[in-house]
Parts: sequence; C-alpha cells; structure tokens
Amino acid sequence: MKLTGLFLFSALALASCTPKPAATITEDKASPMIGTWKLVAAVTVTKGDTVKDYPIPNQEMIKILNATHFAFMRHDLSKGKGKNAMYSAGGGTYDFKGDKYTEHLAYLNAREWEGRSFDFTVKFKGDTLIQKGIEKIDSLNINHEIIETYVKQK
Repeated sequence: MKLTGLFLFSALALASCTPKPAATITEDKASPMIGTWKLVAAVTVTKGDTVKDYPIPNQEMIKILNATHFAFMRHDLSKGKGKNAMYSAGGGTYDFKGDKYTEHLAYLNAREWEGRSFDFTVKFKGDTLIQKGIEKIDSLNINHEIIETYVKQK
C-alpha cells in the first residue's frame, strides 16, 4: 500500500509541474495590432520636405503581426522580372501599449538596420492603422519621420 501511495503522490507531483499551454493567437485577438496589414500609403518627411513613398506602381507590401512578432514583405508584382524587380523583408519583436508601438528590428535584407529599435505612435480608424514615427540611424545618415497607412486584410 505504501508503494501505491508513493506512486500516486509522484504522479500528482509530476502532473502539477506540467507547463501551461502558451496563449493562442485567438486568446490574444483583443490587441488591435494582431493581423495582416496591407500598406496603402506612405510618406517620408526629411528636414520639412515631404516625399510620397507609396504606393509605387507594380509593388505591394504587407505587415503581419502576431502576439509578439512582426514581419513585413515588399515586392514587385512582375515576379522578379524586369529592371524594377525588387524584394525587401524584415521583422523582429515589438512592444505595444496604448498608442505606443516599438519595433525591435532583428532581421532585414539591409543588414545595417538590424539590431535597432524604432518608436511609433499608432492610430486605428476602423480597419485602418496609421503608424507615425522617427527612423534615425546616425551611422547611415538617416533621420526622417515616416507615416504609413495600412488596411487590415480579412
């Protein structure tokens, strides 16, 4: 009987040590950031000069966010053929609280941007996300404000 009690105690102790399952995306859907977003407009402001960066004919870009990470991909629509063929992608982790959104860029085909964080303010209007912030990298002589507008994909 002692052996059965010891076995039962050991089994219960082991079961109580089993980790809880990680939160699922469904449980985290409360965050308005989560989803797939298509870029519809972008401007860059440098020293007071505003340049419309997007849309660009024959290109598209999406950004995908889950509970902890973001990724973006931009490419030409001619399947990599022709003189304007291009592909750009990156991603990393992010923080989001209130209207403050910070991207921690871990991956990018322009490798000198990796390992940097960028702070943004975000606004939601229905299925539209407007992201505004400063991209500053002294070593690359980059210091501009970006304003990007995305529409949530269904």
